This record gives sequence, structure tokens and C-alpha cells, in this order.
Amino acid sequence: MHYSIHHLTKFRYSAPITESVMELRMQPCSDGAQRCLQFDLSLRPTAGLTSYRDHLNNVIHHFDIPSQHTQLIITAKGLVEMQPAPSTPECLERAAWDELDALVSGGDYWEMLMPSQFARPTELLRDLARDLDVRRRDDPLTVLRELNRAISGAFEYVPQSTNVDSPIDDALRTRKGVCQDYSHIMIALGRELGVPCRYTSGYLFHRAEYNDRSAQDATHAWVEAFLPELGWVGFDPTNNLLAGERHIRVAVGRDYADVPPTRGVFKGSADTELTVAVQVKPADEPTSAEAMQQMSAFSQSAEQEQRQQQVQQQQQ
Repeated sequence: MHYSIHHLTKFRYSAPITESVMELRMQPCSDGAQRCLQFDLSLRPTAGLTSYRDHLNNVIHHFDIPSQHTQLIITAKGLVEMQPAPSTPECLERAAWDELDALVSGGDYWEMLMPSQFARPTELLRDLARDLDVRRRDDPLTVLRELNRAISGAFEYVPQSTNVDSPIDDALRTRKGVCQDYSHIMIALGRELGVPCRYTSGYLFHRAEYNDRSAQDATHAWVEAFLPELGWVGFDPTNNLLAGERHIRVAVGRDYADVPPTRGVFKGSADTELTVAVQVKPADEPTSAEAMQQMSAFSQSAEQEQRQQQVQQQQQ
């Protein structure tokens, strides 16, 4: 399946500002069953873009607009190919808990096990864990499947009921939230069980018959848990789904603080109004000639990125 993505972000400022410095995480990744065939970023006012990859292999674009401006418009367009992912079994062997402990004992997954800014244990989280009977039993996959379903049923999806910087206690107290809150709560509970869990940002293709609760015109977030034999498995507690062919991955991190689509600062004294619009649609498969051009363009981009990293290393 091929999807086209159109992601529009507008910042409006109440007074002229200068020196907008910003980093973006908007480019879909290419790994596993997903390939980003084409990606384009445009800015108004215009600015030069540089890109690099962080230690989790997320693509980050960076720009600086020194001139005075009262609005900033960022347009990201992408074409992604999604192959059917291998099917996930209903459960694992009971010994999978011991296998998981052995895998994480080497310390490779420690940052996805430790509490993070938005995914940390609280008294309200422990109350929820008792209500949902969250504990080690059966096998890790069975517990996570049940937890995915339980969180979906325990909270009401209400847009704008929380903010991007809201602690999980806000959603736990009201039992209302958005995909970010569902994901942070499941991550925190999973880590308490000793399961490495990470926050995944991206897009979800919606269609009326799927009855998704998440907003159609916004970015999406879900959870990936590391399990024996399976590796990273995606869980979408907002919609009570396992992440699949409709889930388009952009970036992964400990929580939202690691992977916001936009992060930046500016010089000036002004209030900011943010507007975001996202559209994900099925797309036609590119022709052979188009595919060759896209592969060539991405190859050149990768070579340029590698040269930039080499220069940076030499300067250190």
C-alpha cells in the first residue's frame, strides 16, 4: 500500500520576531515494512535546511530564519510504501518473561526502561495499575494485548483535553485524553513490568469503516514494546489496535519530549498561534522511472548527510 502525506504547520506571531531557529521531525522512516519513497520540505519565509540522524536513527531537519517575520509556514509532503508486517502471534511461551529479563540484563534497552519526562510512575498510575490488575502473568505479549485493550476502554478520547506538556496525572485524574496521553500511560505501565517501551510518533490512515477514535487531521502516537522473538511490536491504545499497515512511523523516543514534530526558539516578544493540518491518503504506486529517480535522490541525500557527519566529527 502507498500513502501520500501532507503535513501543514503554521506559526502566527502577534508581533514581528527574528532569528527563528527550529528542528523538525517530520520525515517518515525507512525500515522494516515501511519505505519513505519521497519527502519534501518547504518553508515560508525560505531558509536553508540541513539534516542529520540522532542516536535512534530519527531524521531531524534544522533551519534558521534570521530575518524579521510575523508568520512561519512549514509544509511537509511525503510518499510512503507500506508492506504487510509479519503477523503477531496471540501469545508467547510463559518462559518469555525470563527470556526478556535475559535480553535486557545487558543494558542495551535501559533508556526505554527508565522513567522519562512524561512517562513516569505516580500514585494515580499505581492506582490504575491496581484497577486494571497490571502484573506479570501469562506471558509479556498477552499482558500487553490486555493492557492495550484496557487502557483504550478506561479513557475517553477528547481532543484538547490535555496539552502537549501535560503530565499523565491530568489524563489519569479526568480519564480523558488524546493519543499522546494513552501512549505515555501505557509506556509507564509497561516499563514498571520490566518491558522496554518507546514512544512512536507518526501518522495513521483513517477511513470511516475503521471507527478510529483518534483525530483524522492530526499526527498520531502509539507505543512500541520490545519482546523476545518478535523485537519491537507496536500497540495503539487509543484505538485498541496493534500497529500495522496504516501506522506510518516518523520517529521514536522515550516519550513525546524526544520527538515533537517542531521544536525551536525565536528572538522577540510575541504570542504564538499554532495551526496544524494533516492529510493522509492512498496513493498510486510510482512507475519504475519515478522509483529510480526517487532512489537516486535519496541516495544523493544520504551521501550528503554522511559527508556532513564526517565533517562534524573531524571538527570535534
